[in-house]
Amino acid sequence: MVVFVLASVGNSGMTALILLDPRLHTPMYFLLSQLSLMDLLYISSTVPKMASNFLSGQKSISFLGCGVQMFFFLTMAGSEGLILVSMAYDRFMAICHPLHYPIRMSKVTCVKMTLGSWTLGSINSLAHTVYILHLPYCRSRAINHFFCDVPAMVPLACVDTWVYEYMVFVSTSLFLLVPFLGITASYGRVLFAVFHMRSKEGRRKAFTTCSTHLTVVTFYYTPFVYTYLRPRSLRSPAEDKSLAVFYTILTPMLNPIVYSLRNKEVLRAMGRVCGMFSSRKT
Repeated sequence: MVVFVLASVGNSGMTALILLDPRLHTPMYFLLSQLSLMDLLYISSTVPKMASNFLSGQKSISFLGCGVQMFFFLTMAGSEGLILVSMAYDRFMAICHPLHYPIRMSKVTCVKMTLGSWTLGSINSLAHTVYILHLPYCRSRAINHFFCDVPAMVPLACVDTWVYEYMVFVSTSLFLLVPFLGITASYGRVLFAVFHMRSKEGRRKAFTTCSTHLTVVTFYYTPFVYTYLRPRSLRSPAEDKSLAVFYTILTPMLNPIVYSLRNKEVLRAMGRVCGMFSSRKT
């Protein structure tokens, strides 16, 4: 519960900070505000119910509630994977093609990227949720997991699900693996450009920003890809639950910490916003 509070405060605070400080009204911070909003909704879709079940001792959830939880969880997961691609593209354009940056990363482009991420994530999530809810469950409906997740629910079905498992593989590849490879290639090109910069200050700033993004990307994609791309024969419920802690709890908590503590502009913005509120009180 403490982790949930920290993640909620951190992500809501980051979103509010970017909204309140005009100097952070740039494409990079607009996309970061969307990431923080997704993380906030992401952790809110699973942790409160987990905490409620733990405190009450009633480890149960309705079938409809399970579907709702799965929909929001998968929507945030897919949307966040795509918004991270947009953030990588933003850094790629800013560092490798600075003259084209104002045109390629206009406000309209940022809005389109954001809406595209939310829309595609929702459509993908809806397809998975509807299919899972229509599977016949003739065995026990006891889910060996913290929340309603696809890898935990598929084994409970009493029909052959190899076609759906193949679709999960394809979906995971499109929403996680391909974007991860694209982000890696993009930052490889960015780091190459950074090392050839003449300005030491510019090189340091670019390297700090890129290393921060890469840290977030690694924490997010690695456990997700490992969980969803493994065949069922190699999975174990205990391992899936351990990995789920990373992408459901730790990553949403760490993201605002990583972006704020390693970013001088965010720290300065915190000072300006705090000063603005303190001056209003006096």
